[in-house]
Amino acid sequence: MKKIAILGKPNVGKSSLFNRLAKERIAITSDISGTTRDVNKKIISIWGNEIELCDTGGIDESVCLFKKVKELSLKTAKEADIVLYLVDGKLTPQDEDKKLFREISKINKKCFLVINKVDNDKEKQFAYEFDCFGMKDLYFISVSHNRGITNLIEAILLELGLGQIIIDESQDDEDISTYIQNTHEDFVDVPQLDCSSQINVGIIGRVNVGKSSLLNALIGQERSVVSEIGGTTIDPVDEKIIIKDKEVCFVDTAGIRRRSKIEGIEKYALERTNKILEKSHIALLVLDVSTPFVELDEKISSLADKHALGVIIVLNKWDIRYAEYKTIIAELKRKFRFLEYAPLITVSALNHRHIQELKEKILEVYEYFSYRIPTSKLNETILEATKRHLLPSDHGKIVKIYYATQYDVCPPRIALIMNKPQALHFSYKRYLVNFMREKFGFMGTPIIFTPKGKSQDQAKS
Repeated sequence: MKKIAILGKPNVGKSSLFNRLAKERIAITSDISGTTRDVNKKIISIWGNEIELCDTGGIDESVCLFKKVKELSLKTAKEADIVLYLVDGKLTPQDEDKKLFREISKINKKCFLVINKVDNDKEKQFAYEFDCFGMKDLYFISVSHNRGITNLIEAILLELGLGQIIIDESQDDEDISTYIQNTHEDFVDVPQLDCSSQINVGIIGRVNVGKSSLLNALIGQERSVVSEIGGTTIDPVDEKIIIKDKEVCFVDTAGIRRRSKIEGIEKYALERTNKILEKSHIALLVLDVSTPFVELDEKISSLADKHALGVIIVLNKWDIRYAEYKTIIAELKRKFRFLEYAPLITVSALNHRHIQELKEKILEVYEYFSYRIPTSKLNETILEATKRHLLPSDHGKIVKIYYATQYDVCPPRIALIMNKPQALHFSYKRYLVNFMREKFGFMGTPIIFTPKGKSQDQAKS
């Protein structure tokens, strides 16, 4: 598959072009310089040709954090079949841009100079000053006004030796333009999870607990920018690996701050984190044990419950833990009592401590998360549970469970067909959940019981 990399200094419109070519709002765009820091990848279709598109972070050597961003961007440029180097057409040519463009051209000979923000013919005449870069062909575009995009696509396909296979006429450019520019609009409805495909794992935690370092350790390469500066990751960063013949997709989400501390583009990153978790199977809750746990850790952990995800608690920075094992575990059990079913593993992402064990634990939790109990075995278990601990009556009237059926997986969802479904107390439901764990394990997996009346079940069938 051919690969296209989009490079350039901060705030020249790389993410907007990425969204335009992808025909959906994937990368977060804003007027804040340096919004994109990691490499955002997406398999897209350009006129029927499948191409991997890479949106890189803005290159700015004057800022310490962006030196790491540059390293990742140049690595991506080297691996690409074509590099689109974007500049701001509303500015005069910058010496730093010339230097970067020449540096990238040495790495990859197929480097297009793309002048963005050229909104009309008058600005186009002004933009011809970019001839000083020494390129024979200049590509003038305006992503926001959808100018010059078709010409750029034709040039890309010609350079890659690809042709127009099919054009999706279901959306015209004007519709796409409106969709992309509306950066605050929510995504379309997320489809139901498919348990037969890859395992989707979201990495969550507050700012600077080591989520990006953990992603890099899991995939065995530097995929996410790691920095001591809190809030480095903004766009979710995803990467797929194979663990024992199973495809696993990890997503490093943005670090979450207290609501009063969320600034600028971070609130959109928080929204994006929730969207990612809607499509995830398992959450890796990353906690920093170099310092005591805080209230925000508990609030973030509730995201796993909100989205009914499998959960693994990852105690990161174990090599510099603030207290002894017993002290930390006791505090963990006290503050995260509602996650007592979640396995925990101590790691050091930087030193790769217990990373292999974590990979194996993901497969183990997913096996429970996608497990379907045979109907006969399920009903035997429910009957045993009700005999051991009778159902509380409803104002003196007997409450009965006629039978149970598991109607979904990922996570396991069980319907209890009853004479008085509204009378099932939450404490008894909790008892049933614990009983199921006793019989079937269900490590790291939520179990959802739904009481239904007989008429409801018949209507459903």
